[in-house]
Amino acid sequence: MRRFFVWSALAALLGLILAIGGFWAYQHFYARFQPVTVTQNQAAIQRLLDESSWLSAGGGGEPLYIIGYRDSAAMQRYEREEAPKLRAAGVEVRIVVFARADREGLAQSTAAERATVAELWLTRDWTLYQRWTATPSNNWTAAGIPAADGSLARTAVVDAGRAFAASLSENLAGAGLQTRYPLIIWRDREGYMKACACSDSRSWAFVRDDLDAPDRVEPPSVAADGVPAPMAYPGDGSPESLPYPTLPPIPPADGQAAPPPGAAPVPGNAPAPARRAAPQAPRKAPEAKRTEDTTFF
Repeated sequence: MRRFFVWSALAALLGLILAIGGFWAYQHFYARFQPVTVTQNQAAIQRLLDESSWLSAGGGGEPLYIIGYRDSAAMQRYEREEAPKLRAAGVEVRIVVFARADREGLAQSTAAERATVAELWLTRDWTLYQRWTATPSNNWTAAGIPAADGSLARTAVVDAGRAFAASLSENLAGAGLQTRYPLIIWRDREGYMKACACSDSRSWAFVRDDLDAPDRVEPPSVAADGVPAPMAYPGDGSPESLPYPTLPPIPPADGQAAPPPGAAPVPGNAPAPARRAAPQAPRKAPEAKRTEDTTFF
């Protein structure tokens, strides 16, 4: 009987360990990457999104918001890899950028970034946003854009973007979401608001599955059959071939007729080299001829 109780206790302990390990693995490898369903403060969150100066390439489908800052590597990768898939599913991708506030006396944004964020919030210029994100942040000088520092109006716009991000994080905290960027907010098929702190790429598949987005899309430069599209070249207007340079006429070889003017040379049939003249034999030295009073050569 004692042995039975010992083995029963060991089995119960082993089962408890397996249960704890399975729950930890589920939370660590799966559950923590899932989006959350927002059940609190939905009206306040929706009002913040509607009043923000979001940027979009158009589309007119169901909106999906990507919130983040310029130097976020995860946000740049999400826009580059996932946004085309979402657009292919008919989703309108809306992007909201803000300039991070100073932290412990250290600036987390540059003057050029603050100027660009203020300009984007005021104009919602999608072309400017594309030029900004296509340029390395160290090379972006915000040339031609009014500075935000020293301007009360533009500084207020930058502060409004920061207040928007802080209010959004505060309202999403009620759903148990720890804000990390990029922050993705959308509505599912039933109309429920979903949110994802998608700083880890393992979270992206849940967003695609919820919106029926494909796992991959063909790049624009590749045709549907996988053959790269032909490149167009200037010149004769033909996209199939390179423009051929204008060459001087080639003299005909012996026994061949001259090609007509403007005819292209035949590939693999190089013109025969011109025939060199045979060297002449050396002249014979003159012989001396003697007359009666003179010798001639």
